[in-house]
Amino acid sequence: MRTVIQRVKEANVEVEGQAIGKISRGLLIFLGVAREDKPADADYLVKKISELRIFEDARAKMNVSAQEAGAQFLVVSQFTLYGNCDKGRRPSFDEAADPKLGEELYEYFVAQLRATKAVVETGKFRAMMDVSLVNDGPVTFILESK
Repeated sequence: MRTVIQRVKEANVEVEGQAIGKISRGLLIFLGVAREDKPADADYLVKKISELRIFEDARAKMNVSAQEAGAQFLVVSQFTLYGNCDKGRRPSFDEAADPKLGEELYEYFVAQLRATKAVVETGKFRAMMDVSLVNDGPVTFILESK
């Protein structure tokens, strides 16, 4: 699994003009699932993301975890994180999971993140989405389970 996480002041996602997910202070998580991924990959990333100290303490140092900060999460599926642009001009998505596996692991990731008792909102798997955010920092990281 591959994620791009962005610390946000707020973020939301719309499908066909309808708001389906919205958070205030927290993390926007773009989640890509690879063909070889398993539930253990999701477990690793949920733990890593929720415990990663990327929120500021009283001295403006990144020293507070998402859990400690009471961060909210907006999880958006994004198979294009596995787009390979090394050859030619058109990305190859051979590494991305097929839609069935991708959706299963996306839903599993969301369920495991919700099990941490955090507020978790989502996009809609396989939908065209409009994602808006106010980046906080900006603070952006790429995390992978492999």
